[in-house]
Amino acid sequence: MRKVRDFDAELKALNDRAKLLKQRKIQQFGELIEATGADALEPDLLAGALLVAVAETDKAITTKWSSRGAQFFRDTARRSSRRAAGSGAGGKAAETGAEPA
Repeated sequence: MRKVRDFDAELKALNDRAKLLKQRKIQQFGELIEATGADALEPDLLAGALLVAVAETDKAITTKWSSRGAQFFRDTARRSSRRAAGSGAGGKAAETGAEPA
């Protein structure tokens, strides 16, 4: 005999997962704004720049922006891994972001 599926429970679980993913996406956008230094911009300027990016239809420009973004993430990942490797040596070098000697 087949086991009866609880569709309501499955639907609730999917909705909870979707809500969690949306919260994580919003948090990551905030972290991205901080990581790029865009949090120093005036909110009106940042909103205007984002609106221009959304309205851009030239594929060449958006491709260039995408490659700059990918480079940013590669550079950030390298810096993060260096900090993680140097954090065991400890102290001020890890706190200030300075490279160990």
